[in-house]
Amino acid sequence: MFRLDGKVALVTGASYGIGFAIAKGLANAGAKVVFNDIKQELVDKGIEAYKAEGIDAKGYVCDVTDEAAVNAMVAQIEKEVGVIDILVNNAGIIKRIPMHEMSVAEFRQVIDVDLNAPFIVSKAVIPAMIKKGGGKIINICSMMSELGRETVSAYAAAKGGLKMLTRNICSEYGEFNIQCNGIGPGYIATPQTAPLRETQPDGSRHPFDSFICAKTPAGRWLDPEELVGPAVFLASEASNAVNGHILYVDGGILAYIGKQPK
Repeated sequence: MFRLDGKVALVTGASYGIGFAIAKGLANAGAKVVFNDIKQELVDKGIEAYKAEGIDAKGYVCDVTDEAAVNAMVAQIEKEVGVIDILVNNAGIIKRIPMHEMSVAEFRQVIDVDLNAPFIVSKAVIPAMIKKGGGKIINICSMMSELGRETVSAYAAAKGGLKMLTRNICSEYGEFNIQCNGIGPGYIATPQTAPLRETQPDGSRHPFDSFICAKTPAGRWLDPEELVGPAVFLASEASNAVNGHILYVDGGILAYIGKQPK
């Protein structure tokens, strides 16, 4: 039930980080992986990284906020690889700026990448999924789909919207055997979060590192590989009756009020 043999999986923004880990997991479950990134140099680095893992992934340069470019990429994938059975909307950005200091252009950019792009890519793959008789869409949501925090107003707004887009795709296309679910990662140890985990000059932990570990029942940052099992589950026939669900892979943060101060 968990095998993905013969399936074509598109993971957006999967040259590195969370997207790379998920794509690698789908490939190891039997899927043929295709991915995109916004620059050729990132695509090239991604292809080399997959090769090092023994995975023959195919990469495309595409800006997922550009509908015409996305439609062209999907058509090219269908021609060169096959109809997309699994879509993982992973590409995303975050801008940590206090709301009153954030420009409208910056807010719109985050919304465009984190919310509008999943709409655009999902819209592009759904018709072929309907024709084929089904498909899987996995949106990479966030704990910010449920919670707010200072300096991430645009990101929280986008990820909250992505949660509801997930539920609406389920509502609108479930009758066509399309399951759309989300994964809400907790705080993941990636190159993007590395500065938040660096030891300070005085030898102490970064304040944000201490904060996250105290707020997480697991007591640690999570590894990107820990998202693989949930992703394979949601991409496979094992989840055929799961639709419109957000699976939070957060080490228990959303269930936890936090430690009492000493």
